[in-house]
Amino acid sequence: MALKIFDKLSQNFIELLDDKDDYNVIIEVKNKKKSFTAHSNILKHRSSYFRKELENVQSNENNIKTIIIKSSISARIFDFILKYIYGGIVNLKSAGSLFIFKLMLVADELELEELANEIETFLIETKASWLKANISMVHNTIFERKKFDNLQKFCCDDIIVNHPNLIFESLDFNSLPESTLVSLLKRDNLKMKEVEIWDHVIKWGISQNPTLPTNLGEWSNENIITLKTTLQQCLPYIRYFHLSADEVRDSIKPYKKILDKQLWKDIDRHLLSPERPIKSIILPARSVSIEEPFSTIISEEHVTEISTWIDRNVTTYSMTNLPYKFELILRGSRDGFSPQTFWDICHNHASTVVVAKIKKTNEILGGYNPLTWDNSNIDYEWMETKDSFIFSLKNGNNQESILSRVKDPEMAILNICKNELNEHGPYFGRDFFMRSFKSNNFTLDDDCYCSRDGNHYEKPIRKSSTYNFSIVDYEVFKIVRKS
Repeated sequence: MALKIFDKLSQNFIELLDDKDDYNVIIEVKNKKKSFTAHSNILKHRSSYFRKELENVQSNENNIKTIIIKSSISARIFDFILKYIYGGIVNLKSAGSLFIFKLMLVADELELEELANEIETFLIETKASWLKANISMVHNTIFERKKFDNLQKFCCDDIIVNHPNLIFESLDFNSLPESTLVSLLKRDNLKMKEVEIWDHVIKWGISQNPTLPTNLGEWSNENIITLKTTLQQCLPYIRYFHLSADEVRDSIKPYKKILDKQLWKDIDRHLLSPERPIKSIILPARSVSIEEPFSTIISEEHVTEISTWIDRNVTTYSMTNLPYKFELILRGSRDGFSPQTFWDICHNHASTVVVAKIKKTNEILGGYNPLTWDNSNIDYEWMETKDSFIFSLKNGNNQESILSRVKDPEMAILNICKNELNEHGPYFGRDFFMRSFKSNNFTLDDDCYCSRDGNHYEKPIRKSSTYNFSIVDYEVFKIVRKS
């Protein structure tokens, strides 16, 4: 039996890295702005990349070799790399998700396969929400490299298939490489309506040719040929024969000239007589099961953050150890924005989270009510609890979330009297509430309110100079502990 005792060994090698007396290699990174010292024997035995580099570099008069690392690798990342090479230690506790992703890519470039594979697994198991939120960038990067098979499978099978809108509706969709787009179109299980896929493909094709006229009616035959040529690899993978007559008329027909004449003739014939044989190949319908997204406002990363606040944890939950389910009970864009609707749907529901996206700023504000919403009160009723809180979530320009716990438990939550349910929605103290006096619609009047002072809660959650605002959408979730 062999005893494997690595802790002291790792510590000693880290100390060797910090020893500036016996090094014989200098490594320069980030446009030569910073240099590191190292030992050739360790580098070449830990990395085939460094073995090759050391063979190709001549020593100076002091028998020291200098290796210049490409400028895209930052000094901070390379510091992590060296500590792994010497001590086998990679401390990711305080590292951001993007940094960890970049570290994986650099490990791959430097042919540190073990490190790259370990980080790949770490990202899948602990950073699923970040991968989902950045799926376009992640997918494009690893697709071009043709590496990281597990991450590719996770992105394609678990994220893109179920949430293709994250790719097709992303800001950088138009910069998607043709090969990547074609690989997506080939998939039979994309959970997206075929006509929406077509619309995005057309937009992608037009974006590749910015000189095309904006008005389709002004297109020349040359313009049509340009778009047809651009999309020649994509068009064969659209499932034309599974579109409705209205979808064909509204979306396909305006661009029929980019299709082969026989294909358009067969599409038209198939709509009139679906049983008649045609010459074109009929691809199978995508096995689509379009499910309502769990939220149009918050991400899974937000869910882990809110859940952590509910339990007053120091360490943020991950999706793999999340103790709660967020069950959607109200969505304004689906159910309506009247205050009365809130009270009708949320009456008798306890342990709820309200989230709202603010018009113009896209800030995400919300509050947690551990008690029960009640629409049967004759008078206003303040409910007492020490466990409620309000918050703003990191989103867009807002890089940090703000948590504000109740400081006046006796005025934590307000249930509105029956006669005013058509004007007032959820109230979290006098610090965050939703109301609409004129139109009875949260999206139209600037009647929603967020205090700048912190009245019944610890601190304000909105940095804007204005008190009042209207919203784009809002949702209410019932928080259910998993069995």
